[in-house]
Amino acid sequence: MYKKGNFLFTSESVTEGHPDKIADQISDAILDALIDQDKDSHVAVETITTTGLVFIAGEVTTKGYVDFPQVVRDTVKEIGYTRAKYGFDYETCSVISSIHEQSPDIAMGVNPGGAGDQGMMFGYATTETEELMPMPIMFAHKLVKQLSKVRKEDILPYLRPDGKSQVTIEYIDGKPTRVDAIVISTQHSPDVKQSEIREDVIEKVIMEVIPSEMIDDNTKYYINPTGKFVMGGPMADTGLTGRKIIVDTYGGVVSHGGGAFSGKDPTKVDRSAAYMARYIAKNMVAAGVSDEFTVQLAYAIGVADPVSIMIDTHGKGKVDEAKIVKAIRDIFDLTPRGIINQLDLLRPIYKKTAAYGHFGRTEESFSWEKADKVEDIKNALF
Repeated sequence: MYKKGNFLFTSESVTEGHPDKIADQISDAILDALIDQDKDSHVAVETITTTGLVFIAGEVTTKGYVDFPQVVRDTVKEIGYTRAKYGFDYETCSVISSIHEQSPDIAMGVNPGGAGDQGMMFGYATTETEELMPMPIMFAHKLVKQLSKVRKEDILPYLRPDGKSQVTIEYIDGKPTRVDAIVISTQHSPDVKQSEIREDVIEKVIMEVIPSEMIDDNTKYYINPTGKFVMGGPMADTGLTGRKIIVDTYGGVVSHGGGAFSGKDPTKVDRSAAYMARYIAKNMVAAGVSDEFTVQLAYAIGVADPVSIMIDTHGKGKVDEAKIVKAIRDIFDLTPRGIINQLDLLRPIYKKTAAYGHFGRTEESFSWEKADKVEDIKNALF
């Protein structure tokens, strides 16, 4: 956290059953299915979901064939919308598809290896957590992941798929010191008491996730603060791909270029360059260049190399910033094709990114989370 002094900072996350995340996962499930058949597929798919309906639209160029409605239903089933009484379920929801071929004007710039669009992307890393991520967003992700776990494993069988978390961290002298407040809103069956939900969520979710040393007698818990959360999912709230971009990234700690990730193949720098920016930032922090590191990459459509690179070590850097920028250019291939090759992005790995954050993950497929450029960076800068 680059802000100095004493302050509170809050980040949120949502479960995989949140309507916006349903939409993200459907878009990325379609992307995975297409890449699995044709790794050179160009995909830009959006999803909207509401009561009893999933609508998918976008542009696709591929040699493969995918049964889009079946992919939608399989994804909704896996998330946990399996019963009509949840207000939304995989068997009865309508699926409407309006997917057509990518514009040849865009393809003309992308096919030779240029960026699929203009835009700017940010990457960030910090020593606040072992994942080199900001603490508020990491705790928020872990809470909703645990919320889904206790639902799926029938530890708390009255829970339903929709849910949200919010974590407020108190910083003293710019360092995370304690959890000031936790908000958990979780969809549930109508026949459970709020007192039971509160007790169970604190015991089975919060205490299983948040380190005990970060909680004290003054930590505040807000569990379903409206009083109940029976109606949830697409029946209660329309979901749309790309509406949780801050949840997907760094929880609002740093700037965001504005581009969403889900449903886009890696020729779209909205996605691939954001992954590369995180890869750069994480390796820089892991190499000891700075305890905190931000990088911005900017691209022009059809042009391979970034039009600009900006870094910020937030006053914590141990190396001249001009040298760091040169090292980035020397060590990392920042062309769209170079990013795809270096991070091995032409794989069906994207559906799992669409819930619980794209960064700070330990799964093997999250190649941009590897700290495998540390020695190259040390050799170049120290």
